[in-house]
Amino acid sequence: MTNNIDGKINNVLNNLLEDYSNDRTIDEIKPFDHPNRDIVIDILEKLRRIVYPGYYKNNTYKIYTVRNNISMLLEDVIYNLISQITIVLKYSPKYENAGREELEKEAERITFEFLDRIPKIREYIETDVQATFDGDPAAYNKDEIIYTYPGLYAILTSRIAHELFLLGVPLIPRIMTEHAHSLTGIDIHPGTTIGKYFFIDHGTGIVIGETTVIGDNVKIYQGVTLGALSTRGGQKLKNKKRHPTIQDNVTIYSGASILGGDTVVGKNAVIGGNAFITTSIPEGAKVSVKSQELMYNYDSSNPMHKQELENDNVWYYNI
Repeated sequence: MTNNIDGKINNVLNNLLEDYSNDRTIDEIKPFDHPNRDIVIDILEKLRRIVYPGYYKNNTYKIYTVRNNISMLLEDVIYNLISQITIVLKYSPKYENAGREELEKEAERITFEFLDRIPKIREYIETDVQATFDGDPAAYNKDEIIYTYPGLYAILTSRIAHELFLLGVPLIPRIMTEHAHSLTGIDIHPGTTIGKYFFIDHGTGIVIGETTVIGDNVKIYQGVTLGALSTRGGQKLKNKKRHPTIQDNVTIYSGASILGGDTVVGKNAVIGGNAFITTSIPEGAKVSVKSQELMYNYDSSNPMHKQELENDNVWYYNI
């Protein structure tokens, strides 16, 4: 019996090894030429500890000081980030012919320039925590927000990844945001530009495309898409503005889709749930979908009653 199974395993192995020799993209076996996803995610988690120095301390040590803790985290982040950036720089046409020494030197430069931007990331994330607390009556304190809110985790990951994206780092920013996507259901491309006081409530099912620009004090609910009108052009659309611009103080309720690179939602606008928008919205506008009539039948003595909701002034607050 054992010999029979061993023979079958050997046949499967030989078939796979033969299949690997077809020179396709999926056949490539270069484990040291690709970034290590686990290391990238570990870098992200250590950066989160650096952003929130008092929330995610290392419990291995009985005596805790900020300087010692951050020093250890920085050492690890610097070493691994330089290593991973060195690997991925070859994906950039600018460095495809560069030697190892040049790649390492550039990776070191990028790493320290990125680390110099952490105070800016922390400045912005502080406003996001405040916006979340101010905007959610279910939040009892800010610790609850930092520890548990998926929207804040996705935003922090996006802010970290965006700075690496701006520095021209391939692949690593996308690994970070897709990790957050897998945990939260919130898909924010690292190319997205996001202002201060950004609040994602609930969050599940949100999609925000690469060239989206979001202003200050914007609030977004679950199921919102800030996307492109069409992706049929494929690679021909690369580096073009394909996603909308959301100006300051805009609220977008659940299920709304706002599409297109020329679409601008003006300041102080409110977009109602399930709206489908492909043209610009003026400042201060309240956009709603013309509602279907709701039919009520309470009992046999109470006939059908029809109610139009399109003039209701409070419907768009329902979530």
